[in-house]
Amino acid sequence: MKKIVLAAALTAAASAAQAGSYSDPIIEAPVVVEEATSSSAGVLVPLLLLVLVAAAVAD
Repeated sequence: MKKIVLAAALTAAASAAQAGSYSDPIIEAPVVVEEATSSSAGVLVPLLLLVLVAAAVAD
């Protein structure tokens, strides 16, 4: 009976010792903050194009 208890204790200790594994650490990527551009720059080019098309049609 003592051998069975001893074998069970050694089995439990051996399985607990090998339960984990070496893995690469999880490294989060750095946060990148970008400057916001003016919204008028995105509107200026289409408005300029519209004026040029209107001038071409008017001639």
